[in-house]
Amino acid sequence: MTRSLHIVVTVNAAWNLVNFRTGLLRALLADGHRVTVLAPRDESVASLEALGCAFMDLPMNRKGLSPLANLHILRRMGAALDCLRPDVVLSYTIKNNLFGALAARRRGIPFIPNVTGLGTAFLSGGGLQRVAQMIYRHAFRGLPVIFFQNRDDLALFAGMGLVQLDQARVLPGSGIDLTRFVPAPLPQHPPQAPVFLMIARLLRDKGVVEFAEAAAAVRRHYPQAQFRIVGPFGAENRSALPPEQITHWQEAGHIQHLGAMPDVRPAIAEADCVVLPSYREGMPRVLLEAAAMARPVITTDVPGCRDALEAGETGLLCKLRDSASLARACTDFIDLTPEARAAMGQAGRARVERLFDEAHVIAAYRQALADAAG
Repeated sequence: MTRSLHIVVTVNAAWNLVNFRTGLLRALLADGHRVTVLAPRDESVASLEALGCAFMDLPMNRKGLSPLANLHILRRMGAALDCLRPDVVLSYTIKNNLFGALAARRRGIPFIPNVTGLGTAFLSGGGLQRVAQMIYRHAFRGLPVIFFQNRDDLALFAGMGLVQLDQARVLPGSGIDLTRFVPAPLPQHPPQAPVFLMIARLLRDKGVVEFAEAAAAVRRHYPQAQFRIVGPFGAENRSALPPEQITHWQEAGHIQHLGAMPDVRPAIAEADCVVLPSYREGMPRVLLEAAAMARPVITTDVPGCRDALEAGETGLLCKLRDSASLARACTDFIDLTPEARAAMGQAGRARVERLFDEAHVIAAYRQALADAAG
């Protein structure tokens, strides 16, 4: 049993922890640790405090790309760590990983980042990508543990010399609470009138454009098929789609935007298939949640997304940035018998139980904390 620690958990949005890390936070608190969340303040803070976490505000601009233009985050991180004096820092999201690692190193505080995605700057090419790689190389040097969400991202970082293989550990995403996301019977929709559901922020990088274009193509042949989107607008993200674009697609009858939902389970239960045509992910939790509820999935054949399913067994793959390929995958799903759809969903549930139980993630963090505490 690790001695009681003061753990700072830092992320670029407090809601991220409420949505994806509540189980881990509960486990840390149950282990007797003191947990302080360091993140920009939002409406999720009350939920974190109700769990038993303390909170410190970390103002930051999540939209900016240039790492050098965000050095103020390094100063704010440093000031926060000087005030909080934690025993260890757990970090998520790009800017918190980079600048948190630098601030913690200067103070001799153990730092454990989780690479949940690569971000626009890292994948942009040219000078901006080189600067991002330089900061990663410096920030991650000498860290005892670096968590990755998939092996593709790990291989990319290792190939660029940003991490050493003995530092890296691959997690099954953020893990799924299998007692909360439980199998639900498929809805009794007519076979040619399925509900395709996408759950994501309304960002171009999530594949929202491809989803809407595929919806228009499919509905020309299957007009009863429904394409629903659950998720908020991403105003602070550079790839955010304008509200008027979503309105246009709705008025044209292609999609239905249901807004943001604090609990997505009812929407998944009403869907026949969950779709995420994202350009790249760490490990897309929504696909794991869908599989845990025995729903087939459709997603892009890219790192992270393809790791969330067994193609042909628990879901279908489509090509990146290709709405025609996505439309074909949706049509292929429509052509499945109800029995085949149910079997695909059941196989997804079994796979999540085997590989993505939240208990695996909690155990990995407990081990990392024990190592960091000496």
